Amino acid sequence: MTNSTKSKKSAIAIAAVLVVGVALGITILRSGKVNPGGDEHGHGHAESAAHADAEHHGEKAEDKHAHEAGHDDEEHHEDAGQGTAPAKGPHGGKLFVQDGFGLELTIFETGAEPEFRVYLFKDGKPVAPGQAQVAVTLERLGRPPEQFSFTPQQDYLKGSATVEEPHSFNAAIKAQAGTQTYEFKFEQVEGRVQMTDEQLQRNGVELGDAGPARIRSSLQLLGEVKLNQDRSVFVTPRLAGIVESVRANAGDPVRRGQVLAVISSQALADQRSELLAAQKRLNLARTTYEREKKLWEDKISAEQDYLTARQLYQEAEIATESARQKLASLGAGATESTQGLTRYEVRAPIDGVITDKKISVGEVLKEDGTVFQLADLSTVWVELIVPAKDVGRIKVGDQARVKSAALEGEASAKVSYVGALIGEQSRNATARLVLGNAKGQWRPGLPVSVDLTSDEVTVPVAVAADAVQTLGTGPVVFGRYGQQFEARPLELGRSDGRFTEVVKGLSAGERYAAKNSFLIKAELGKAGASHDH
Repeated sequence: MTNSTKSKKSAIAIAAVLVVGVALGITILRSGKVNPGGDEHGHGHAESAAHADAEHHGEKAEDKHAHEAGHDDEEHHEDAGQGTAPAKGPHGGKLFVQDGFGLELTIFETGAEPEFRVYLFKDGKPVAPGQAQVAVTLERLGRPPEQFSFTPQQDYLKGSATVEEPHSFNAAIKAQAGTQTYEFKFEQVEGRVQMTDEQLQRNGVELGDAGPARIRSSLQLLGEVKLNQDRSVFVTPRLAGIVESVRANAGDPVRRGQVLAVISSQALADQRSELLAAQKRLNLARTTYEREKKLWEDKISAEQDYLTARQLYQEAEIATESARQKLASLGAGATESTQGLTRYEVRAPIDGVITDKKISVGEVLKEDGTVFQLADLSTVWVELIVPAKDVGRIKVGDQARVKSAALEGEASAKVSYVGALIGEQSRNATARLVLGNAKGQWRPGLPVSVDLTSDEVTVPVAVAADAVQTLGTGPVVFGRYGQQFEARPLELGRSDGRFTEVVKGLSAGERYAAKNSFLIKAELGKAGASHDH
């Protein structure tokens, strides 16, 4: 081989080596461009965020995107800044990236009131929360804008206030990192459905305005009709004897003084005999006293005789009065002696109805035995069972409506008594109503239901009771804003079946679906509304 030929082959070999070296250099440079942050797997956080966004929207992130990650991520997050759907961040929130600055906004509500949390990133890597100042503005239907500022907490920024339900709003985020300002926008919708006026009319949905209303604070209780113990008496003969006749039976109406039974009593005969003897001694003592007085005045007899006669007369008066009082205490008198000293008439002490009879002809009675029970049924009691938690809502004088399934109509009554003690076993208290019973239809033992009105108040915001629906785990009404209805979670107060007080969740003057609101709930279910954070 000649020297010229060897030189040509050497030059070709050197050129081949140079070409391979250039190719390797280009490959290394390109590899460095894909992974500026670098990690052992060769993927930066920005690329992962782009892939997470693709997967969040139902697209599969492919490896062929790796060499275009920088370009695609830039285009995607420029669009996010204009209000399109943001990507999903590593904490499950909404991720925004612009010029290497990343911000993830989440609503945290695990074991706490919902709050905004913000996580910061730089070139795809987490940074301390103090690296930027963040503010969020929310615009809701029918509400003034809400402003949220943020303070550093551990590895995130915490919002300054609770994020009230519903989490349906237009959000504007403003972040200041160094000399750079970043702005992002997005919309989040939940619990919202659109219905035109024509659709409302066709479905019979009527609108109302939230506002002041008078609400009766009522309490539903169970009770039982009882005898009015203030107008109920037990009849006791107060002496022993044998029953000669009975002139009344249980259920009979009687008048005061009416004879109910006749008893033959030897003890009564002894008392009457004592009275008769005392009366005779009194008559004799009176005659002697009058005679001695006249003789003394005529100076015929001594003064001592006059004074002795006067003393005996006074003692006879005392003895007679004592015997008369003994008979009176037994409910008997000397006037009945013409029909026999042993005759004792048991009389009704009040007007009323005999509710119990425990006497029969020929029965031997003891002096303390009860033979009749009488009750004036022109009024009755209604005893109520009051749970301990409701005792404070009842006071004497409160009005109530009493109803019974066994009777037509209802009656009004007032609370006359509220028990001061709670039952150890039942944990209930007792209250009492006094109920008029002129017609006698409210019979003792009758079970009743009672609608108790403790007071009537004016509340600043109330809605129709029929408008309240249950959505999720709590009550809502559907506010009307333009052509849209949105579920408004409520904190409710008192209700009387017509109106329900709104403590929180709706302002005075807001329109809402007052009638047939369940149709709005049904439409919302068809729309598949979700709780998106």
